[in-house]
Amino acid sequence: MRILVADDHKLIREIVASHLEKGGDFEVSQSENVNQVIQQIEDTGSFDVILLDVAMPGMHGLQGLQTVVAANAPGSTVLFSGTARRETVNDAINLGARGFIPKTLPARSLTNAIQFIASGEIFLPAAFHQDQIEGPTDGPPIQNLNPLERSILRSLCTGNTNKEIAREQDLTEVTVKMHLRAICNKLGAKNRTHAAMLAREAGIA
Repeated sequence: MRILVADDHKLIREIVASHLEKGGDFEVSQSENVNQVIQQIEDTGSFDVILLDVAMPGMHGLQGLQTVVAANAPGSTVLFSGTARRETVNDAINLGARGFIPKTLPARSLTNAIQFIASGEIFLPAAFHQDQIEGPTDGPPIQNLNPLERSILRSLCTGNTNKEIAREQDLTEVTVKMHLRAICNKLGAKNRTHAAMLAREAGIA
């Protein structure tokens, strides 16, 4: 899997690149500004996932993101930042970003997040989901689940393991774990058993 770490802080780039190269089947490149990102895409083709620092030179707000998203298609581009306002993340997703990875994400979770994004999903950290469900909603938490999350939850209620759910949904186990975490956060569930109980109470199991 080809990954591009785009950040103007050399230390951050090198730490992230080193971890990814050691912890997964990744070929990692680095860039320090938007112009370099575009040039590397033109030289070597699109990357599977680009981690794009939201405050990197050449970004000009989200204008740079939009440029990189278009240039890197059909690969995925995700915001990579120490902090990002929810409004900024939502705007970025509307422009084609595949979510937001905070620089504070634990190393192992970073690898899982990248695999999740590469599978075609949108990644948001657990805290982001929690912020969303704590605010006003249009209905019960169950209604906040998307169709795939509902399907995974129904499968969970039948007692299937992550491996069995992955096979049933044609997903990887890592992707299933990410979805289950999002489901628990959206439902306010403490764990998968609690999520299954809430699903049965809501009548979707």
